Amino acid sequence: MAVFDLFSKRQRRNRGETPDVYTYGSISENLRVQIVHIWFEALGGENDYAQYDNDVRERYKGIVEVLRREYGVFRLFKKRHIDDHYLEELVNYFIECQDIERTIDCIEISFKVIDKWVRRERNLRRDNNEVADQAIEELNIRLDEHAVGYQFLGGEIIRRDSQLLHVDVVVPALRLLDDQAYSGAQAEFLRAHAHYRKGEGSAALVECLKAFESVMKTICDRRAWNYDNGAAARALIKVCLDNGLIPSFWESHYSSLRSMLESGVPTGRNKLGGHGAGSTPVNVPTHLVAYMLHMTASAIVFLAEADKSLP
Repeated sequence: MAVFDLFSKRQRRNRGETPDVYTYGSISENLRVQIVHIWFEALGGENDYAQYDNDVRERYKGIVEVLRREYGVFRLFKKRHIDDHYLEELVNYFIECQDIERTIDCIEISFKVIDKWVRRERNLRRDNNEVADQAIEELNIRLDEHAVGYQFLGGEIIRRDSQLLHVDVVVPALRLLDDQAYSGAQAEFLRAHAHYRKGEGSAALVECLKAFESVMKTICDRRAWNYDNGAAARALIKVCLDNGLIPSFWESHYSSLRSMLESGVPTGRNKLGGHGAGSTPVNVPTHLVAYMLHMTASAIVFLAEADKSLP
């Protein structure tokens, strides 16, 4: 369903009442209800469930049973009126849940089902790819409208901090990594975001470096450029430069880029994330982790696009 720019929305914008800073610790009841409406359209609603539509029942059953098992409970929401009414159980739990991370769990799992399961179903009455695309698009628009700093990208909920960096850096990186050849790097980059969302800064930096190195190894493998099996970031960067991933006549202009790739992403991880932290764990500030994530994304975009430009 289309998102309408209602009169009330325009008036709030004109009065400067729309938030301009992302929030991460709460999701309003209005937004939760809007997300439930998206579920009803993409997964099926109360009328479909009441008519014993097996596809609808199985979709909600799959979501609920994953959450029950992971949380170690028999029921998500105990005040149910109908036995095994999975839709009612999920909706009631989602609306009432006070734990923000578990609320995000509900969003992520349900949209994974929409993105993967619903797409694969055969349905003569609707284009399921279009249904899934529209549902994901509306979710991201609604999150943005409420200034909630998360988006559903690459099959997962990721955290974002700057709209400009998110659109111009993170999204292009994820799109490039969607290529099957980069599947390992994509998984590592998404894990970095997952750790970041949970406040696990050191783990996020470790996954950043893994993704960065995996992209370079993929390019080297595809082009049959030799490198040692245990090669780390610095050695891989040298291989890429020696083989003209950056044109030689531009090399002087890229001296600052090389410095960033060698000392920015790898050294940040080495000093703060990867190697032994001693008896006192290193607490990596959130803003520094965000910076390193964006550096990694920028490096990924640069390397992948440079690879495309080579003959």
